[in-house]
Amino acid sequence: MTPMDMLLSRASTDHLKAPAPSEAQMAEVLAAAMRAPDHGKLRPWRYVIVKDDARPLLAKRIVASMVRLDPEAPEFKKEKRFNRFSTIPMTLVLGMHLRPEHKIPLWEQEMTVAAGAMNILNALHTLGFGAIWVSGDVVNDPVLAEELGFPAPHKLAGFLFIGTPDAPLPAPKRPDPVQFTATWQGEPVSFAADGKTP
Repeated sequence: MTPMDMLLSRASTDHLKAPAPSEAQMAEVLAAAMRAPDHGKLRPWRYVIVKDDARPLLAKRIVASMVRLDPEAPEFKKEKRFNRFSTIPMTLVLGMHLRPEHKIPLWEQEMTVAAGAMNILNALHTLGFGAIWVSGDVVNDPVLAEELGFPAPHKLAGFLFIGTPDAPLPAPKRPDPVQFTATWQGEPVSFAADGKTP
């Protein structure tokens, strides 16, 4: 499989089982994250690895956050979140170490974190692991963020569930890039994806 074949075969999955990546493998994966574009070299990405007996502890914090944000959160939803966070082999907390006072805009700092996360997803795939990036309302809970090591102005960007796919990944069904691409020639462009003729 060529590197391009590898990139084009990546797909998100939460059907994950043990093993999770080893410490050495995660070091390699996170090294790939550091290759993300980083205007100003602010290095805003922060990663917290949660595995083994720490998983149910994180799951409890997630459910507590859900209740904080919505005291009437349905029981089934709380149980589902608890089960996912406590049973997935590894969770990688995506933190954003933000510097609002810096000349580099916050949105660029946040995009650097997102680019790092995408590098992680691709790196995991090349090593034979599966993953999915999840977020939800709890990523906006400043209390949860602080409990995980990200007091304001720092934030959460979500969580990566990581493990070994329990079945072969289906061929990703992706749209044709032509639908989302236009060539600019001096006038505003249009896109087929928006129902317009380029």
